Amino acid sequence: MRASQMNICGINKNWVLPEAQENNVKKFLPRPLSRVNGWSPPLHSFQAISWITYLTMSIVTFGIFIPFLPYSWKYAANIVMGGVFMFHLIVHLIAITIDPADTNVRLKKDYSEPVPAFDRSKHTHVIQNQYCHLCEVTASKKAKHCSACNKCVSGFDHHCKWLNNCVGRRNYWFFFCSVASAAVGILGVMIILCYICIQYFVNPDELRTDPLYKEITSENTWLLFLSLWPVPVKTPIVLSIAVMALLLAIASFVMLGHLLIFHLYLISKNMSTFDYLMKTRFQKNPHPAEKKELPLQKKGDLPQEKSHNWAWPKSPPRVGSQKFLMSTLSPKSSVCFVASPPKTCHSEG
Repeated sequence: MRASQMNICGINKNWVLPEAQENNVKKFLPRPLSRVNGWSPPLHSFQAISWITYLTMSIVTFGIFIPFLPYSWKYAANIVMGGVFMFHLIVHLIAITIDPADTNVRLKKDYSEPVPAFDRSKHTHVIQNQYCHLCEVTASKKAKHCSACNKCVSGFDHHCKWLNNCVGRRNYWFFFCSVASAAVGILGVMIILCYICIQYFVNPDELRTDPLYKEITSENTWLLFLSLWPVPVKTPIVLSIAVMALLLAIASFVMLGHLLIFHLYLISKNMSTFDYLMKTRFQKNPHPAEKKELPLQKKGDLPQEKSHNWAWPKSPPRVGSQKFLMSTLSPKSSVCFVASPPKTCHSEG
């Protein structure tokens, strides 16, 4: 054991307290940037899921199942479903692209500059008296600082992972229309799929009214993508696609329907999602437990320990020029106070 690295109590002088190490790490971490909208990195995996679902439903609806409908229903379904799908695409893109930040933030903020770190030793909350200490602007009354987007959002409702963007006053109705149109579109797909499945077992000839079926003699052969290029497939393939599309539509409709009903409820109560969560949290815990500070005890109030009669040596031994260590004076363990030399081990009691 090297004396230069270890003191007499076995404590390494190069060790650093965990708090000091954490503070040093924080100093070297790059400060985060604010995100502009849903297209700003990092992108979320839920975005990919939503786009894949939209593309899948569009392909199977317009390419496979609507061409199975009777001639009089086919064009009506294309117009209605096409309008719903196009409307959803437009409002969804607008909800993603809009910057929901507060007006003062958008006027002052430079998104290329990092946001300063929040110092809790100086401020209790990020926003105090409608002033944001991170955005360094005066925010509106219902603005909240989103930790995901790292900026103040006007009329903050919630941060939507499917949009990868905050939902606030500027884009809330686009978000609501996106949810409503998606639910209506999925409902239309479910109706078409149910009709096709029922008609297949009742009267399959009603699904083969397209003129191209006149050239097909086998009843076990079906044509997919009749609108573009016909692809002949067997019945099990069509049924498998229909079942998978129906299951996906049901799962999507359950989630979208629940979300739509929830926001209809919030609108009727004139509440935001954030307000609802805060209200629910307060109802579950109306009286938050306060931290009780233990009263300081006076020196005379401390519990007295049994005294031990220890004999002091008459002539303490000396090692070199250093004083001896009184390491056997108490049954308690010794505590070392690392300080400037000389280093001394003091025993408690």
